Amino acid sequence: MSRPGTMPEGEAAAVWDVIVVGGGSAGLSAALMLGRSRRRVLVVDSGRPRSRAAAHMHGVLGRDHTSPADLLSAGRAELTRYDVATRSGEVADAAVLEADAAAARGLDGIAFEVVLDSGERLVARRVLVATGLVDELPEIPGLSEQWGRGVVLCPYCDGWEVRDRRIAVIASSAENAHQAQLMRQLSEHVTFCTQGVVLPPATRDALDARGIAIEERPVVEVLSGDDDALRGIRFEDGDELAAQAVFVAPRTVANDEVLVGLGARSMRQGGARRVLIDEEGRTSVRGVYAAGNVTGPRSSVPWTMATGSIAGTSINADLVDEDVTLAVSRRRR
Repeated sequence: MSRPGTMPEGEAAAVWDVIVVGGGSAGLSAALMLGRSRRRVLVVDSGRPRSRAAAHMHGVLGRDHTSPADLLSAGRAELTRYDVATRSGEVADAAVLEADAAAARGLDGIAFEVVLDSGERLVARRVLVATGLVDELPEIPGLSEQWGRGVVLCPYCDGWEVRDRRIAVIASSAENAHQAQLMRQLSEHVTFCTQGVVLPPATRDALDARGIAIEERPVVEVLSGDDDALRGIRFEDGDELAAQAVFVAPRTVANDEVLVGLGARSMRQGGARRVLIDEEGRTSVRGVYAAGNVTGPRSSVPWTMATGSIAGTSINADLVDEDVTLAVSRRRR
C-alpha cells in the first residue's frame, strides 16, 4: 500500500486500482468509498466544477447555504486519511490496455491506460468518469454576467432565497413552464417569457389558472443595477420588467469525451448526448463507470454525491469479484 495522499513510487507501484476522472462532488464521493475499501485511487481534476459560479448551495443536509467550493475542499481533505491521491490536470485520452501490456504490469484482468494532458501515461484496473457538464446559456446580453447570482436554473436550489419576490422565467422550450409553476409555489409574482416558444393550449391554461403572467415579447437584455445586482429584463420594444431573479434552462453539454473515446454507448435525450449507465454506474464498456452530471443534468448536489458513492461501492465490489476469480485460478494452477 502507498501512503495516503501520495503518488506511487516505482514502475511496479504505478498501477492504480481506480483512476477517477473529475474531482467534483461525484468523483470525490466515489474516491471516498473506494479509499475506505483500501483501494489505491488517483483523482485527476481540472478544477472547473459546474458549481464554481455559485456562492452557496442549498438543500444539502448539514451544509445548507454553504459554499460548494468549501464542500469540495473539505472532501479533498477527508481523502487524505485514505489511500487516495489527487492531481490537478485533465485526462487527454484513455483506452483499454492490450492483454500483453497488462500482463507486463502483472495484471491478469482488464486494465486501462490513461493519458494525462501532461503526456504522462498511467495504468488502472478501473476508470470512473465524473467530469460533469457545461451549461450553455441563452445568448442574451447581460445574462452570463448574472449567472449563479441573479440568474439561476433550479427552483429547489435557489427558489427559497427569492420567495415572494418578482421572478422572470425565460423559456427555451414549452417544458420550462414547469419551472414557472414550481416558482409560483414560492411567489405570486411570476412572469413566463416565451421567447417565441409556442405553448400548447393546456400549458397556457395552466399558467393562466395560477396567475402566472405570460409575456410574448422577446427578452433582449438582462439588466444589472449600479450595485451589480440583478435589476430586471428588457424587452425588444424597450419596455423593462423589474425582477429580483431570472430562471433559465441552459442547454447542457456533457464533458463525455473520455467516455466516448472508450466506446461507451450513448443516446440522444432532449437534443443532448447522454452516456448510458445502469443503476450501479456501469457503462457499456467493461470496467468503465460514470457518475454525476456527465450522466444527466440534475443540479442537486446530494444527487451527484449519491451517484458517486454508488459507483464507488460498485467498482469495489467488481474488483473484489475479479480478485476472487484470479485467486481461485492461481490456487488451482
